[in-house]
Amino acid sequence: MTIKKSYSTKHQEELLEYMKQTAGTHVTAGDICMHMRACGKNIGTATVYRHLEKMVDEGIVNKYIIDEGSSACYEYVTGCDTEHGSCYHLKCESCGKLIHLGCDEISALNDHIREHHGFTINPRRTVFYGICEDCAG
Repeated sequence: MTIKKSYSTKHQEELLEYMKQTAGTHVTAGDICMHMRACGKNIGTATVYRHLEKMVDEGIVNKYIIDEGSSACYEYVTGCDTEHGSCYHLKCESCGKLIHLGCDEISALNDHIREHHGFTINPRRTVFYGICEDCAG
């Protein structure tokens, strides 16, 4: 039996470092490619996707597909994300900004819905749509 050994490449290390630096924000593969090119690093789009999917499989990065019209976005998993497991999001219908929502009040709403309506919400697939502060002001 052959055991596939996981190894780290230069591109993978650079990508992981970028994801750590952008923790708490959502980035697309396109955002990553633009950043890498701006830093003079030659990394192909397919390579970025391959490493992102590997990181998703390993639980290092979360992948979100919010709606059909948007690109998948990725977020580095911090200790807070894994402890609470809540990944609710707000999406601005004007500018498309995606905001991570970490709020105890949402957990209370989730508890209410589960206890009184017999339904469990999947926070990783729950998005609240509206207008962000920047667009409203």
